[in-house]
Amino acid sequence: MSKADAQDQDTGAAQVCARHMSIGWCALLLFLTLGLTLEFMHGFKVGLYLDVSNEARRLMWTLAHAHGALLSVVNIVFGISAKHMPAWPEAGRNLASKCHLGALVLLPLGFFAGGVFIHGGDPGLGVLLVPPGAVLLFVAVGLTARGALAQSRAS
Repeated sequence: MSKADAQDQDTGAAQVCARHMSIGWCALLLFLTLGLTLEFMHGFKVGLYLDVSNEARRLMWTLAHAHGALLSVVNIVFGISAKHMPAWPEAGRNLASKCHLGALVLLPLGFFAGGVFIHGGDPGLGVLLVPPGAVLLFVAVGLTARGALAQSRAS
């Protein structure tokens, strides 16, 4: 690899790091706010959230909060990792980046949207976003693990 290619690789990794750090921290703030809102609804006994008939909504929104907060942290860690794995090929890193971001959007959004309209105790159609989000997360983690292995072989 030429010196110019190495510099481009470092620049690309720095951009991925910056993108995931900023998106991850902003998303974490969003999902912590959602968690605080859920706690508020619980504390003030809001029927929309606590009534027995809304048990599916409560579960879906709790899952949205939990998955969103966790994936926000995963994106922050991914950003840090990407910067410290210069041997990771750019194509794999960029695909993993897109998959991590897609999972961050689809998983929590699917759970949240599934809880907006409950049908006889079942979540709404928004929950159909969850499986593609899970696949994106699986691919993202697999690609990231592969990049980490490539880095460990290069060291």
